[in-house]
Amino acid sequence: MKKNRIAHIFLFGAALIYGANYSIAKIVLDGNYISPMGLVFFRVLTALIIFTVFHLIFVKEKIDKKDIPKIILVSLFGIVINQSFFIIGLKHTVPINAALLLTVVPILVFVFSVILLKEKISISKIIGVLIAFSGVLLIILNKGNLQFTYSNMKGDILVFLNSVSYALYLVMVKPLLKKYNPLTITKWIFFFGMIFIMPLGIKGALNAHWQLFDAKVWMAFVYVLVFTTLLAYLFNIIALSRVNPSVVGVYVYLQPVLATFVALIIGKDSISALKIVSAVLIFAGVYLVSYTKPLSR
Repeated sequence: MKKNRIAHIFLFGAALIYGANYSIAKIVLDGNYISPMGLVFFRVLTALIIFTVFHLIFVKEKIDKKDIPKIILVSLFGIVINQSFFIIGLKHTVPINAALLLTVVPILVFVFSVILLKEKISISKIIGVLIAFSGVLLIILNKGNLQFTYSNMKGDILVFLNSVSYALYLVMVKPLLKKYNPLTITKWIFFFGMIFIMPLGIKGALNAHWQLFDAKVWMAFVYVLVFTTLLAYLFNIIALSRVNPSVVGVYVYLQPVLATFVALIIGKDSISALKIVSAVLIFAGVYLVSYTKPLSR
C-alpha cells in the first residue's frame, strides 16, 4: 500500500509538470529562439548527463546484452518519437488541440496493456477512464474553440502520433522495470535516444539564437529541460516500477485540471461551476482506475 502511495505522489507531480508545459514550451518555440529539434537535442542531452551521473553514483547496475534491443525500442517510442513529434507538433498547432489529442493516451495505454501485458480487464477501470475523459473534455472545450484547420493539420497529426508512441512506451517499459532499477533504464533509454536525436537535432542546437533569450525565455527553456524532461520522466518511471501502465496513463487526465489550478493561483484564470464538476469527474475517474482491484478472468 505504501509502495502504491509513493507511486501516486510521483504521478501527481509529473501531471502537474506536464500540465504547465503546453504553454511554457510555446514561449520558446513561438519566438523562433531555437528550432523544435534543437530543443529536443538539449532536452535529451541534459537528461542523459544527469541520469548518467546519478546512475554512476547511486546504482552502478549493468544490463544484459539480450535486453539491449528491447531498451532501444523503448527509447525510440519513449524518447525519439515521443519528444520529437510532440515538440514539432506543438510548434505547428495550438495548445488546446494538443491537450485534446493527448486525451487518447490513457485509452491507448489500457488497450496496449491488455494486448501486450495481458493486464486483467476491470469494469471499474473502463468506467474510470470514461469518467475522467468526460471531465477532461469539459475543461478543454470550455477553454475556447478547437482549431482543427489545414494550417494546424501537420501539428495535430504529429501530436496524435506522439500520443500513440508514448502509450506504447509506458506499456513496453514495464517488463524492464521488473528487472532493473528505474535509474538504470532511464539512463539507457536517454543514451540510445541521444544516438538517434543527435543527427536530427545538432544543427538546430548549434543555430539557437541565444542572444535573443530574455529572462522569461531562459526560465521557460530551463523548465522544459529540468522539469518536463528530467523530473517528469523520472517520476513516471519510478511510478511505473510500482503500478500498472494503465494507472500511469490515466494521470494524463489530471494535466488540464492541474494546469487550470496553477492558472488560478497566478491569477490567469477564474473558478466556475463547470471547472469544479470537471475536476470532480477527473479525480473520480483517476481514483477508480488507480485504487480498484481488477476482476479475474
